[in-house]
Amino acid sequence: MSTPAAMAENKAKLISETRRRFEAEYVTDKPDKYDPRDVERLQQDDNWVENYLFWRHDVIDETLKMLDESFQWRKEIAVNDLTESSIPRWLFEIGGIYLHGYDKEGNKLFWIRVKYHIKDPKTILDKKKLIAFWLERYAKRENGKPVTVMFDLSETGINSIDMDFVRFIINCFKVYYPKYLSKIVIFDMPWIMNAAFKIVKSWLGPEAVSLLKFTSKNEVQDYVSAEYLPPHMGGTDPFKYSYPPLIDDDFQTPLCENGPIASEDETSSKEDIESDGKETLETISNEEQSALLKKINLTEPTSKAEENEKVDSKVKAFKKPLSVFKGPLLHISPAEELYFGSTESGEKKTLIVLTNVTKNIVAFKVRTTAPEKYRVKPSNSSCDPGASVDIVVSPHGGLTVSVQDRFLIMAAEMEQSSGTGPAELTQFWKEVPRNKVMEHRLRCHIVESSKPTTLTLKDGSFNVSDKTSEDMCLQLNRLLESNRKLEDQVQRCIWFQQLLLSLTVLSLAFVISFFYLLYS
Repeated sequence: MSTPAAMAENKAKLISETRRRFEAEYVTDKPDKYDPRDVERLQQDDNWVENYLFWRHDVIDETLKMLDESFQWRKEIAVNDLTESSIPRWLFEIGGIYLHGYDKEGNKLFWIRVKYHIKDPKTILDKKKLIAFWLERYAKRENGKPVTVMFDLSETGINSIDMDFVRFIINCFKVYYPKYLSKIVIFDMPWIMNAAFKIVKSWLGPEAVSLLKFTSKNEVQDYVSAEYLPPHMGGTDPFKYSYPPLIDDDFQTPLCENGPIASEDETSSKEDIESDGKETLETISNEEQSALLKKINLTEPTSKAEENEKVDSKVKAFKKPLSVFKGPLLHISPAEELYFGSTESGEKKTLIVLTNVTKNIVAFKVRTTAPEKYRVKPSNSSCDPGASVDIVVSPHGGLTVSVQDRFLIMAAEMEQSSGTGPAELTQFWKEVPRNKVMEHRLRCHIVESSKPTTLTLKDGSFNVSDKTSEDMCLQLNRLLESNRKLEDQVQRCIWFQQLLLSLTVLSLAFVISFFYLLYS
C-alpha cells in the first residue's frame, strides 16, 4: 500500500507532467487559443490542475483534452472578465439562479428555479454567462469545494424545458468546473419531463448518474435540512431572494460579548463600539503567557472579570491550532476547519490565530453564516506588522454548532498613518476597494474526542491551581516556539545554500571564461 508521502509525490509528478505537456503540445503552437490568465493560473495553482486530473482518473492524455476544451470555452465566454455589468440586470432580478444555503454535508446550494426560465435563443448566451458568473465567483472563493445543484422544477411548464441549457449546466461540471459537483437534487419533476431526464443521464455518464437525486417534499430533507429549504419544499427558510445587492454567501456580523452588533456603519451605537473594543484580546508571546500563568494565585482576591480574563488566557494558550493557511496578508490557523466539541461532551471554545506577514497594519473582521449562534472576540480589529492575534470563537446560549455553519475572515492592509480605533476601522472598511480585501473561509467540524488540527478545552474544566495542567501548558508553548524557530532556521539555511550555489556557478563560469580567453 502506498504511503501518504509516496501518494503526494506521485500527485506532484502528475501535476508537473500535465503542465509541461500542456505548454509544449497545446500552448506553444497556438498561444492565442487561450486566455493568458488561465495559462498562467494553470502553472501556479496545483489545486486547479489536480481537479482536472481527478475527473480524468489521473490519465494525463484525457486531462489535456479536457483542459483544451475547458480553456477554449473560458476564452470564448470571457469567464475571467465576467462581472455583474456583463449580464442583463433583469436576469439577476428574476432570481432564477443563485447561491444560498448548505446541504447536510456542508456543501453550498446552487439554486436553479426552472419555472423562471423560458426557452429563448436570443437570451440563451446571457443565461449561460450567468451560470458561469456564479460558478466562477464561487470557485475563486471556495477553491475545490463542491456544490449541490438544486433543480427546483415546481410549477414548471412545457415552455421551461430547454435541453440545450440543461446540457450546458451538465458540461459546466463535467468539463469546465471538474470536481465541483457534489450531487444534483431534482425536486418535484413533472411526469412529462421523465423522457428528458433519461437523456440527461446519458450526458452525465454512468459514473455520475449516481449523483442525480430525484425528490419530492417527502425525500428532499434527506439531503438538505429544513432550515435551508423554502416553504414550498416543506422547509422553514425565511430567505427571500432580492437584487440588488448580490447575495454574498450570507455572511453576517457575529455576536459580541454583550449581544449582536447591529451594523458596521456610522450609525453603530457607542455602546457596541465600546463592547467590541473590550473584547479585543491582546496579542502576547508564549513567554508572556507562561509568566501570566505563574502569577495566578487563587488565594488573592480578584474580581470575576479578572478571573475570566485569566482563564481565557489559559484557554487561549492551550488551544493553538496546528494547520496554517498562508495568505498574502495573514497566515490563518487553522487552515480549513474549526473544531468544536459535541453537545453531549459540552460546548467548547475554539481558537483562530491570525499572523500579520506584511510590513503594514492589517485590519480584519470576522463574519459568519449563523450570527445568532456564536460569540467572536475580537470580531473587528487590527493586527500590527509581524504580530499575532488570537480570536476566541464560542457557541452562544447553548445553541448547537452545525457543520453547515461557515466563518469568513476578511483582511485588508492599512496605511501607516491610519488610526486603528473603532471609528477609524468602520470608515476604513467603507472605503477599501473590494479587490484589496483578502478573504478566507472556515468550515465548522464537530468531534467527539481528540482533534487532529485544533486543541480545545471544555469550559470550566481548567483548574488554574492544577500543577500538571500548568506544566503541560508550558511544555506546549515551548514546543510551539521551538518549532517556529526551527522553521526559521531551515528557511535561512535553504536561502544560504541557494546563495552559495549561485556564487559557485558564477565563479565556475568566470574561471572557464578566463582559461578560454587565456588559451585562445
